[in-house]
Amino acid sequence: MKKPGKVYIIGAGPGDPDLITIKGVECLRRADVVVHDYLVGKEILRHAGKGARFVYVGKIGGHQNISQENLNRILVEEALNGNTVARLKGGDPFIFGRGGEEAEFLQKAGVPFEVVPGVTSAISVPAYAGIPLTHREFASTLAFVTGHEDPDKGKSRIDWKKISTIETIVFLMGVKNLPKIASNLMENGRSTDTPVALIRWGTTPDQETLTGRLGDIAALAEERKFLPPAVFVVGDVVSLRERLGWFEEKPLFGKGIVITRPEEQSEEFAALLRDEGARVISFPTIRIVPPEDYGDLDRAIENIEKYQWIVFTSANGVRFFFERFCKLRNDIRDLKGIKICTIGPATRDRVEGYNIRVDMVPEEYISDGVVAAFRGVDVAGANVLLPRAEIAGNIIPDGLSELGANVDVVTAYRTVNSGEDVEGIKELMDNGKIDVITFTSPSTVTNFMDIIGNETTIPNHIKIACIGPVTENACRKAGLGVDIMQGPYSIPGLVDAIKTGVCQ
Repeated sequence: MKKPGKVYIIGAGPGDPDLITIKGVECLRRADVVVHDYLVGKEILRHAGKGARFVYVGKIGGHQNISQENLNRILVEEALNGNTVARLKGGDPFIFGRGGEEAEFLQKAGVPFEVVPGVTSAISVPAYAGIPLTHREFASTLAFVTGHEDPDKGKSRIDWKKISTIETIVFLMGVKNLPKIASNLMENGRSTDTPVALIRWGTTPDQETLTGRLGDIAALAEERKFLPPAVFVVGDVVSLRERLGWFEEKPLFGKGIVITRPEEQSEEFAALLRDEGARVISFPTIRIVPPEDYGDLDRAIENIEKYQWIVFTSANGVRFFFERFCKLRNDIRDLKGIKICTIGPATRDRVEGYNIRVDMVPEEYISDGVVAAFRGVDVAGANVLLPRAEIAGNIIPDGLSELGANVDVVTAYRTVNSGEDVEGIKELMDNGKIDVITFTSPSTVTNFMDIIGNETTIPNHIKIACIGPVTENACRKAGLGVDIMQGPYSIPGLVDAIKTGVCQ
């Protein structure tokens, strides 16, 4: 009989992808099957291993995609087939998450399981809204209450008389029952003037907070058409929000920013944007692939001793060059005596990841900056190797040639159209969910235009941001105006430029 696998019941946190625990990520990485809910974002799902299979079991607005009974059976069947299963649940699995029921089912079936607690929305969402649930001057007692009891159990288990005396009360999943909740509290002695807050899509860039009083919050929510998912906080601590609100004050809060560079290269960019409160929209327009013919690159590597300089203009060039170099030469010491120039700090860091010292980084992280840096170096008669993309400009090879260098330009990689689905991005544009589209290379521009089609009009309110004059020229050639571009021409520099451009 096949040895059963194991089920990890993992709390994925409240929405902010950075709030999943380290242990949760580790369990997710080694899972064969990932069973996930509606509130688990794709940024978290990316932590899964490449061979993982995904099973969606979520529900929207109370409509379950798969019944709880069938869900329990899926967990058991997958584990009995020998799989390691990551059961990803929004928030914490044991706080109104039915994780206890799933654990019971697994235990009865003899399936090994482990619970990985998560950051519950009950505490994190109010914190992101600037509401401390306890405070020495306002609240020393705290209660978590479901706002949506099981309709099949008949009489409510909530003792409203006792609950009403608790200084801070947090209701989860209570938007639809808000009038009844407010009424029950007031009927049991809670003042109509008690400060309250409804927080929707908490900890995400779509967070929306509605404050009021217990006596009028139901009417305010109906007027604002305040829909789930939301957390309802009752208590004097809500009044602290005016002084302690921080998340919604971030410079890019709620701004939809599109990243067009390849997904595997977007981690730093996305993290910096999220840290400023942005809603990051991944729309990779290119894929990085090997050259169709390694001939020129291989010949350069086989004769590497003849070069005095190697110039890298991107992290991709570094990656593909060293992958091929290690395959053909298998000894990094063969680069001894050759000086290295990189176009900027990100490319430098990639080279230094191979424990190789970089000799030159220009002051301006652009092609003209590379040429300018070499004007202070005697390269007359020097052999320079430039491994780069198949299609690229001639500023560096022409500039170095004018300085007397012998430049060998070789193809280390190619950029090709990603084939990304265009409907999603068009819908976001039409619905006003995009504020900035970013471009980090000319190829991201040309392939973006190929994907969306010439018939697509980019709304006027959307700003175009790009790195460097070469990418700017590509934008203008494609008929796009450039609204945001400033030095330094790096990812952190681009984020700073976006903050300045959007907040003007």
